[in-house]
Amino acid sequence: MSVLLWVVAPYVALTVFVLGHVWRYRYDKFGWTTRSSQLYESRLLRVGSPLFHFGILVVLLGHIGGLVIPKSWTEAVGVTEAAYHVAAVGLGTVAGVCTLGGLAILIYRRRTVGPVFSATTRNDKAMYAVLAVTIVLGLAATVAANILGGGYDYRATVSPWFRSIFVLRPDPSLMAGAPPLFQLHALSAMLLFAIWPFTRLVHMLTAPVGYLTRPYIVYRSRQAPAPRRGWEAS
Repeated sequence: MSVLLWVVAPYVALTVFVLGHVWRYRYDKFGWTTRSSQLYESRLLRVGSPLFHFGILVVLLGHIGGLVIPKSWTEAVGVTEAAYHVAAVGLGTVAGVCTLGGLAILIYRRRTVGPVFSATTRNDKAMYAVLAVTIVLGLAATVAANILGGGYDYRATVSPWFRSIFVLRPDPSLMAGAPPLFQLHALSAMLLFAIWPFTRLVHMLTAPVGYLTRPYIVYRSRQAPAPRRGWEAS
């Protein structure tokens, strides 16, 4: 079971993530969009969307710093474990609350605004559910382990396991000893990445780079029609 959860499942999720995006870009370019619903409602969107995107960006940067960068590297530049712990817990909690609050507003908007709800597909509902569970589990793991509990150094277990996946030397024993909330958070994240290519989340992997080199669009007003030649009818 340990090998299935922490070796097989990550590679399956990564394979689906990569090949799913290739398939989506090749066969569904016109569907590669957020399917914006701003025309239907903008008041709640102006609050929920920036709050969610700010929080998720900080969460993403925090995960990159915690999972990709080894502890020895941060200690080599003078960042002590205590300083890293305070910064990670503080920023992680604030970012998690912002992300969860923004997502709650967006879900409330989709459920209560008629036109937005009508434009919400089953795919969207599944994506919102998995995304919400992943965020809640991540925030719960941070609070339970580092605020309510005595602290847990995930950079000694979860981070080495994460890096071992990408160097093709997976070590399932590292995750097998992690607290249950961290395990559930990792499993929900793998599910999220597996369904990612088939949802509106694909827009996070695109940027309007082409606009930098796109030629100007020239707009011309219609000229008044030329006067008719000849005698005017009386």
